[in-house]
Amino acid sequence: MPVGTTSRASATQQALLDAAVAEWAETGELEVAAVARRAGVSAGLPYRYFGTRSGLLIALVQDFYQRLGAAVTLRSYDAPTWAGRERRRIRDWLAFLYAEPLAPLMLGGPLGDGAVVAENARLLQELADVAAHNIMHAQRLGELPADRDPHLLAVATLSGVHAMGTVALSRSPRPPADEVAEQVWVFVAGAVGLAIEGIWEHEREARHFNA
Repeated sequence: MPVGTTSRASATQQALLDAAVAEWAETGELEVAAVARRAGVSAGLPYRYFGTRSGLLIALVQDFYQRLGAAVTLRSYDAPTWAGRERRRIRDWLAFLYAEPLAPLMLGGPLGDGAVVAENARLLQELADVAAHNIMHAQRLGELPADRDPHLLAVATLSGVHAMGTVALSRSPRPPADEVAEQVWVFVAGAVGLAIEGIWEHEREARHFNA
């Protein structure tokens, strides 16, 4: 396929995804015909790119987690300790969720049929695997207690971050993102076994590092 054709196809697909994000965020519903109208294309064009409504939902879920990964979960932080890096990651995570129109829908429960739920679960497991790797590294360095299962901790802390984010996003008015991030960090630090004194020590370190 010529490069120009590929570029146009990619641009069209992205325009459809953007229209789907806007439609879903504004209405809480995702009908393919409504997405096509919003994008200004024929009613059949979304099916050409995504196959079915479930295919469109899966593409939205994948796009959400790809952007979350680039902004937060797969990002490298240069703070010298696990606590410093993860505190900054949580801050950026909450900032991402607050700015993301689909966050309340993505975090709020089942998104569609079995295929969509399965893809969402797969992508969440990828996040948990990354978190577990980071926890194991900190345990090997002696920064975290080594007597706790890193995979269980990763799932627990990821679930906690999303649950606390969901509650914050549902409130009107929303509490400031930085205040929520502080509370999420205290929860995560406690879950992985940092002493209370260590929490505040690492927070002072992080503030000094960010200055």
